[in-house]
Amino acid sequence: MKAAILKSPQATPTPHLNVEEVPRPQPAPGLLLLRVLACGVCRTDLHIVERDLPPLRPQLIPGHQIVGEVVAGESAESPIGSRVGVSWMGGVDGDCWYCRHEMENLCDRPTFTGYTVDGGYAEYALARADFTFPLPGDLNDIHVAPLLCAGIIGFRSLRVAGVEPGERVGLFGFGSSASLTIAVLQHWKCDVYVSTRGESHRKLATSLGANWVGSENEKPPVELDRAVTFAPSGDVVVSALASLRKGGVVAINAIHLDRMPQFDYDKLLWGERVIRSVANMTRADARDFLKIARDIGIHPQVTVFPLAQANEALQAIKHETVNGAAVIVP
Repeated sequence: MKAAILKSPQATPTPHLNVEEVPRPQPAPGLLLLRVLACGVCRTDLHIVERDLPPLRPQLIPGHQIVGEVVAGESAESPIGSRVGVSWMGGVDGDCWYCRHEMENLCDRPTFTGYTVDGGYAEYALARADFTFPLPGDLNDIHVAPLLCAGIIGFRSLRVAGVEPGERVGLFGFGSSASLTIAVLQHWKCDVYVSTRGESHRKLATSLGANWVGSENEKPPVELDRAVTFAPSGDVVVSALASLRKGGVVAINAIHLDRMPQFDYDKLLWGERVIRSVANMTRADARDFLKIARDIGIHPQVTVFPLAQANEALQAIKHETVNGAAVIVP
């Protein structure tokens, strides 16, 4: 099969994916072999390829928003020929303290798709059967793919922030995840305030019905009940914190931050304001979000790249030259 390979820093000093012919994987017990129909491109993939996250394997196939057709392996929920989704959480140990207390997203020994195991920038991929999700037929492959991480983790961010229906919620940064999250907030009748760089992102937020849209240097005109940051920047976290009412919560939707600057505790954090990180997702998050996405008809804006242009897709995410999501189709 063809796959986009990330090799070790010793083999490839400059971060770059090479599209090569490699052996097709074979499913062991508990695993499904999927023919990859589409794979969403996530900023976490960029962090992996650019080695902001430390390399864990001598070579790797990235990609963790996989839409695939089951072609081999056994699963009662996902028989051969069915269409399933795979997300960032590729597996957990099931018996650590966190798994036993319904916090599997914090598992001590997790498997991460496209990081600790090979992912979906390929024609075929393996996935644990119990970490695949049957997909509704309402959306086609390329429009389902971004839901499988950007959508799920955005939904979890709203849970971590404690969003209640009818609240005022700020979204700081407006890439793929935020553009999916806004639909859920509107379904919950929340007022949405978007602060983001890039004129194209501001236009997208406006077109999706945000109550207010401003630049990264503009403060929302009201105090916010909750805020979610989507940019990997500590400065953005401080901007979100500065926009909160007393008792409000900022949820940081980023696996990596460039830095966390000093800030004035007395003005910004005092008053029982809260900063929380968003770590991974649970299978319950995935199932709940996919049901909502189907019920309200979330239809993400997508730009498609062939597998041969995997590097170009990552650069488009890095430089924010696509609105909505980027999706690779092998």
